[in-house]
Amino acid sequence: MEKKIPQHVSIIMDGNGRWAEERGRERTFGHYNGVGSVRAVTEACARAGVKYLSLYSFSEENWNRPKEEVSYLMSLMAKAMMDEVENLLKNGIRLVVLGNLDRIDKDLVDSIHRIEEMTAQGKNLTLVIFLSYSGKWDILQAIKRLAASRTPEQIQAMDIKDFDQWLVTAGIPDPDLIIRTSGEQRISNYLLWQGAYSEFYFTPVLWPDFREKELHQALEEYALRDRRYGKVK
Repeated sequence: MEKKIPQHVSIIMDGNGRWAEERGRERTFGHYNGVGSVRAVTEACARAGVKYLSLYSFSEENWNRPKEEVSYLMSLMAKAMMDEVENLLKNGIRLVVLGNLDRIDKDLVDSIHRIEEMTAQGKNLTLVIFLSYSGKWDILQAIKRLAASRTPEQIQAMDIKDFDQWLVTAGIPDPDLIIRTSGEQRISNYLLWQGAYSEFYFTPVLWPDFREKELHQALEEYALRDRRYGKVK
């Protein structure tokens, strides 16, 4: 029997700070080492046949962290994306960054758009980075854009599926599997609409230690799940 592979895997990357603290280091040390896991998991997903990998890298709520940590995270993400361009192109990986980018420094946004354009032809895997994102913000911005573009009668005639096109993830399939590292068992305002029928996998492994082996454990667990979408089989 052919192994069941999710089309879209999404990961809430959690535990960088605790990983660093366990080693007596600053939280930024954990963020730095978490970049290696991003690279390893991205390449492993491409090899496994996953078509979409999305990563919750920075939430709207994360803006409330100390300014020094936020500044470091932004500079780290900018450097990491630029450093990975050659690898993305070589492996046929398309990069897409989604979120409330109005809150992001213009230079970083410009760099993001350049990398998105450079990698737009990647066919093996789409890597989605959620930056300055939250599920509630996504739904609210969708409602605002919808209300400004449609008449009340048109909105009344809408089907649930018609709403998807107004979310920032328009054109991207909903995640089949959402993984959260570090042992926490909550979704933290992430993909509230899109994750309605996702399978969830929680692991105690902290993000900097989550690599190909841990990913395959999650994929093995997913393959055992019976997804019924409210139906009886």
